[in-house]
Amino acid sequence: MIQIRSVSIFLLLGLLSGPLAGAGAGGRQAADSRTPRSQSGSRRTASSQATGGQQAGSPMDNIHAYVCGLHFYSGQPSRQVIAHHYCAPGRGELMQCVIYDSNRKDARLIGIEYVISAGQFETLSPVEQRLWHSHAYEVKSGLLAAPGLSGAAEQTLMRNFATTYGKTWHTWQVDRDERLPLGIPQLMMGFTADGQVDPGLVAARDQALGVSTPELKRRRTGYPDPLVAPAADAWKLGVPLQLELRPARPITPIPMH
Repeated sequence: MIQIRSVSIFLLLGLLSGPLAGAGAGGRQAADSRTPRSQSGSRRTASSQATGGQQAGSPMDNIHAYVCGLHFYSGQPSRQVIAHHYCAPGRGELMQCVIYDSNRKDARLIGIEYVISAGQFETLSPVEQRLWHSHAYEVKSGLLAAPGLSGAAEQTLMRNFATTYGKTWHTWQVDRDERLPLGIPQLMMGFTADGQVDPGLVAARDQALGVSTPELKRRRTGYPDPLVAPAADAWKLGVPLQLELRPARPITPIPMH
């Protein structure tokens, strides 16, 4: 008999196939201002009619887990945002997540996160490792939640998540402009110790989803403390990395015919 605690997070996502894990009644819809549902529903109906019905075979069908955490902009730790992750297993020890600013049907798509195992992280070059953040503190502190998922499935998911690393890019800076995705993608990081995250933001997340960060932390007190690779969470070394936009090198013009 397979013990559930021995299942890796990447295999677990496959076992969670079917109804989206974490999207049950335990997680309430986040409250914010959006396009009225009646209008957005009409638009979806019109779109389906225009394309002759729903298209099949989408990569979105492979999304089997929903977790919600908080990110901050690398180099700007005071700029913090709530991030709703919808994740699917990739190839090998890789998980791929699309990130939204809420769990509503009309949520803004704000970024992506790739999640890998500790073993995969060790194979990365030193430069590449600086782009990744650890998940150990996020899990043990209760900052990472799986709304609607409970019992052994939630415990296994989080125990394994704690040993992983993520590389996150936000393509929409919703904390500065909610209308349009302006600017260039930004590298995001995760929290690593008490006193870093805005407690007001955590409280807002908890209220919107019907979860309790202190209670999640209490449930996870028995989790082992994963050994975090020194090269991860590079911002702690005082040299955070971030993208900047600058002119590309001149190139030979392409002839126009």
